[in-house]
Amino acid sequence: MVGELGAERARWLSDGQDEDARLIWDYHQMHHELRSASVGIGLGSHDLGVAALAAQLYRRELFPRLVFTGANSATTAGRFPRGEAIHYREHAIGLGVPAAAISVEVQAANTGQNITHTRDLLAREGVQVESVLLISKPYMERRAFATCRKLWPEVQVVCASEPIEFSEYLRSIGDAALVVEMLVGDLQRVIEYPALGFAVEQDVPGDVLAAYNRLVDAGFTSRLVT
Repeated sequence: MVGELGAERARWLSDGQDEDARLIWDYHQMHHELRSASVGIGLGSHDLGVAALAAQLYRRELFPRLVFTGANSATTAGRFPRGEAIHYREHAIGLGVPAAAISVEVQAANTGQNITHTRDLLAREGVQVESVLLISKPYMERRAFATCRKLWPEVQVVCASEPIEFSEYLRSIGDAALVVEMLVGDLQRVIEYPALGFAVEQDVPGDVLAAYNRLVDAGFTSRLVT
């Protein structure tokens, strides 16, 4: 039934929903060209690929210092019981990043706090920051960018995420409905947060907005804020 996902989690998408989700997926990615930065910041989430990419970019010498930021949320507490940043740090160390090169910020409960708490942590550590490389899950790039430009406007921002196709990402997570709900929720925040002072304005093309409305009408709403 339209507007209901049913008692069990939907693990498939109709052709139209898949097309809409892919459109939003691409919009969320900033397609920035990677370049060296003062610090890399791994934004906590359910996606351990963020830590893996952060480790790879560190080994490529794109930044000398790495910060992982994130406490827990309803979607990560089971996966990362000691906190997102702690588990990310351990994963990065296992991939060859020296422990001394990593700082952790373990209190942030949202993207704004990821940015401000990390900014304050680096200031306390005496790290001079002129530019940041924000590393996130693929559909969080645009919101991370808009948030950082609002809350830390004096730094240059480049965004990065795991270079993975949408269909492959769905398989890696194992729950298509969850991924689409996250896509929809992040787009709602991109649209609405500037008016609340949480982020800078981003242009949302008409076809992206139409896809968003169709997915909301179809019931992919669990990550919307009210």
